[in-house]
Amino acid sequence: MSFDPAWFAFLALGLFSGFVAGLLGIGGGVVLVPLLAMLFDAQGFPQAQVLHLALGTSMATIVFTATASLRTHHRHGAVRWELLKSFTPGVLAGALLGPQLATRVPTRELALFFTGFIFLVALQMGLNLRPKAGRHLPGPWGIAAVGAGIGALSSLVAIGGGSLTVPFLAWCGVPLTEAIGTSAALGLPIAFFGSLGYLWEGWGQPGLPWGSLGYVYLPAVLLGVAGSTLTAPMGANLAHRLPVARLKRIFAGVLLVLAVKMLYGLL
Repeated sequence: MSFDPAWFAFLALGLFSGFVAGLLGIGGGVVLVPLLAMLFDAQGFPQAQVLHLALGTSMATIVFTATASLRTHHRHGAVRWELLKSFTPGVLAGALLGPQLATRVPTRELALFFTGFIFLVALQMGLNLRPKAGRHLPGPWGIAAVGAGIGALSSLVAIGGGSLTVPFLAWCGVPLTEAIGTSAALGLPIAFFGSLGYLWEGWGQPGLPWGSLGYVYLPAVLLGVAGSTLTAPMGANLAHRLPVARLKRIFAGVLLVLAVKMLYGLL
């Protein structure tokens, strides 16, 4: 198949999502899923598969960004590896379960659920809501159970899990820098096993576009990663010079508009 000019949009999306992620410290999924859904819909992909492709593609993209983020936080000594070890078994099971749930829920209900989740993320971002430390960390079994829930919900809505893991760890008294670093490291197994789940669930489905591995659309993954790799450092550098708190409030509004637009297009 010859090069599709529409693929330039995936590169532009990667440039945008990488910059925003670096500037505001948000996971790529909340940006990627609604925009990918719009692009896939504009390309004429099967309507019933647009959202699943957007979710699987976003999850695969996060594998690369989470790997880079893990290395950075590890160099700064911000990853609590003993917590990561306790989280991982539950995260693995949950991340594989999420795609199974996503592909068995009708597109309308899945879009409504995703929009509701984005609304909560935007509310947290806009109001800068952070839980105060109110308890101690549970034991290994408790952490594994929490990891299963985080993994399932994160892969269901195709995020790296930071919007769930960081508040939980902060609530349990983990210092914020360590909560962010550990959450960033946890994003890798969530994204990796979530991607495998979407690949498996979509394998052999009729009508998928050329370039798909299950519900993972490879051209969008490769071009998106190439773009985000270039712009994420730029956003991170600007974060130290711009009023990030005000920008987060503005971007919270943009997230809501994107989610509602995606919902309108799908429904």
